[in-house]
Amino acid sequence: MRLSPRLKTISKFVEKDTLVADIGTDHGYIPVYLIEKGIAKEVIASDVNKAPLESAKGYILKKGLENKIETRLGNGLKVLKPREVDTVIIAGMGGILISEILSESSMIVKDIKNFILQPMVASEQLRRYLYNNNFKIIDEKLAKEDNRYYEIIKVQLGKDNIEDPIFLEIGKKLLENKDPLLDSFLAKKLKKIRKILKNIEENGNVFRNDKYNKLKIKYNKIKRMKESI
Repeated sequence: MRLSPRLKTISKFVEKDTLVADIGTDHGYIPVYLIEKGIAKEVIASDVNKAPLESAKGYILKKGLENKIETRLGNGLKVLKPREVDTVIIAGMGGILISEILSESSMIVKDIKNFILQPMVASEQLRRYLYNNNFKIIDEKLAKEDNRYYEIIKVQLGKDNIEDPIFLEIGKKLLENKDPLLDSFLAKKLKKIRKILKNIEENGNVFRNDKYNKLKIKYNKIKRMKESI
């Protein structure tokens, strides 16, 4: 089966012969792919909503993989038992919601080896939560569909330090790895910030505007980052 660029990139972070939980599985595409490609041994596919879980269940049955993929209805990591899986995927949700899911299930979290997180929004808030709560970012990749970029973050438990707040917004691993999409990703961010700066310049005294000054600093940091690629 063919996955979208976003789902394919998420799947690349899953290590071979692992036990996986796909939280918020939606249509069940990732679990089926992981089993068909021989990447995961078994997968638990869960969703908080019954309709998408029934859709996933139908897809799994169609593929004849019901012995390898178990579906569970429930909220976040609460569908899991301790040490039941070693890899957790939480994708397609907001960064704040992902943070809440992690914080609500500490007894499950402590035994997970790898977390693969893909926030739709609020990636900065998610990274801040991770740095402040004993998570270490191991790797990051970008995916692009149409004109939208997606950040996929691989995380393990462990202390990590942030050298500069800019790495809350732009993952440091993206820079270290020279992600092939990073240049255009940064260009899009710079364009967005330029537009905000221009609006502030046209509507008031920029020198006394705290938001303007902070955005200008951020703009210059991202610009230097882009030039260093």
